[in-house]
Amino acid sequence: MFAHRLVLLATLVSTSALAAPPPLSLYGQLPTVGRIVLSPDGSRYAAVMGTDSASQLQVRSTADNAIISVTTAEKQKLRSLSWVGNDHVVATISATYKGYDSSPREQYSLVALDLAAGRKWRELDGSGVFGVPRGLIRDGQPMLLTLGWHYYTEVPTLSLYMIDLKKTGSSLVEKGGPDTIDFLVNDRGQPVARADYGSNTKEWRLLLNGNGGYKRVYSEVAPIDLPNLATFGRDTSTLLVATRKNGDWEDLEVTLADGSVAPAPDQYKGDNLILDPMTRTVIGTSSTGLEGTSYRFLNPADQALWRGIAKAFPGERVSLESWSNDRKIIIVEVEGPTNGVALYRIDRNKGAVDYLADRYEGIGPELINPVTPIRYKAADGLEIPAYLTLPKGRAAKGLPLIVLAHGGPEARDYPGFDWWPQALASRGYAVLQPQFRGSSGFDAALRDAGFGQWGRKMQSDLSDGVRDLVAKGMVDAGRVCIAGASYGGYAAMAGVSLQQGIYRCASSVAGRSDLSSRLAPLERSVDGRNSINMRYFQRYFGVTRSDDPLLDAISPAKLANRVAVPLQLIHGRDDAVVPVEQSRIMRDAMVKAGKPVEYLELAGEDHWLSRPATRIAMLEAQMAFLLKHNPPE
Repeated sequence: MFAHRLVLLATLVSTSALAAPPPLSLYGQLPTVGRIVLSPDGSRYAAVMGTDSASQLQVRSTADNAIISVTTAEKQKLRSLSWVGNDHVVATISATYKGYDSSPREQYSLVALDLAAGRKWRELDGSGVFGVPRGLIRDGQPMLLTLGWHYYTEVPTLSLYMIDLKKTGSSLVEKGGPDTIDFLVNDRGQPVARADYGSNTKEWRLLLNGNGGYKRVYSEVAPIDLPNLATFGRDTSTLLVATRKNGDWEDLEVTLADGSVAPAPDQYKGDNLILDPMTRTVIGTSSTGLEGTSYRFLNPADQALWRGIAKAFPGERVSLESWSNDRKIIIVEVEGPTNGVALYRIDRNKGAVDYLADRYEGIGPELINPVTPIRYKAADGLEIPAYLTLPKGRAAKGLPLIVLAHGGPEARDYPGFDWWPQALASRGYAVLQPQFRGSSGFDAALRDAGFGQWGRKMQSDLSDGVRDLVAKGMVDAGRVCIAGASYGGYAAMAGVSLQQGIYRCASSVAGRSDLSSRLAPLERSVDGRNSINMRYFQRYFGVTRSDDPLLDAISPAKLANRVAVPLQLIHGRDDAVVPVEQSRIMRDAMVKAGKPVEYLELAGEDHWLSRPATRIAMLEAQMAFLLKHNPPE
């Protein structure tokens, strides 16, 4: 897997020329190389590696790829990865456990490796963590800052803790207030700002830490879309706050010396900020549209370097994975017809560009089906962006179609390789991934058009895409099924209960079938109807109460008697986001109505299909269902 080569020589073979389609396990496997991060000096890298049974964290030498240390996640799942100096690696892991009410919960903790003191990993004490921890070097010592609950007060507060990576245990740096949700710290580990939010008052507040304690310098009413205390600006004299008070996200720049707040310069515009890993200052931005991702760096030398890297792979999509502090060692992902999806190591000291690994072992360019960004009009004229994956070697005419709806709903699909639609296309299906109204990542108009449209226009946006492809002759109207996970799982069930005559089958993964059961627990919570979660779902459901009869009109479990085609339900038993009971409710409703239903529970699986064995099991079960009820030939 880690053989050296300067140029990847790919033999292009059409899918039609293969003796048999590739095994589904190639697509259902975890990425062979997931997150990969260089040490600050570039001499080592740490990577999340997928195996047949779990994820493991490997540390290797950059020069020769020799393994330095390996840890297995066992029953835990790797979520984030970072370096603190050149000798310490820190990973966030999670594991599912049963809460006080016996329902699944996902708990996060930290593990660390000190390469100077051996090659064994250890779990960090006192590290029930929230968010991504921040590493820093203080007085030559590696430290880690993390948010955690402080319970030694009448009301538990989210507080700031520091962990000395050469010792054990953690120490309290700053206790938060009753409404604290975040801190921003400097390179000494000292908090310079704090964000508070009152769920009942709906007020978000920014407080700066000065000689007299914390002082509020900015606030706004934010019922749902909370501002984000992002990071420092180009240097540590300013910080940035991302706000959506005017619709689209925009940045505010706060000067620490006097607390003044002003619109941020255009240099910060972009979907994501690229940060210096130690100072947390902004060094660039990246933006991902429908077609791809663009990079803009503040330092002209970095920008020129990136242009040169992109030109080295003509016709391919190039993404930055990691680079050393001096930019001499760089790891990039290269995707396209020549490389498939591969990782390359660039050594500017030697003037060398070396192939490192395929992102998914066994999936070369000959097995990747073409993906095209498209746009179509919904019935009301709204333009819907989408991705269309076509089976390689087949003419785009009269194809069988799978509509694959993303989760969220306030989420999106991305350009490039996606294991799920690629697996479906490998069996001869065209796959449509609509970025329906309510999706994020494009503009405020598309997202806001989804408010109150759950099960309504958000649903018809999907079938409008079918209509568009049928009108163009690309798809056979009689051979269309719908699938998806999370919100997409709901959409699959809704496509054959709220709607009829469009899909000949539906496969739902971790979908919610009874919407009133989502709001009722929120109403019984401490904040009740004033909780931000309640307001979020009210926004999309278009109702204010869990007993609103409109919810039954868009709940598939209440409409099972309308289902006239086969339905498949798949759900992870350890799902802490959408409880497995949601699929059980739909299964029981289908059985009671005398309707055909196939049901599969995945033992030990969470909401994100994090385990390779159960992810492959999902894919194989779904493919068998689709091939049976919507054969591609």
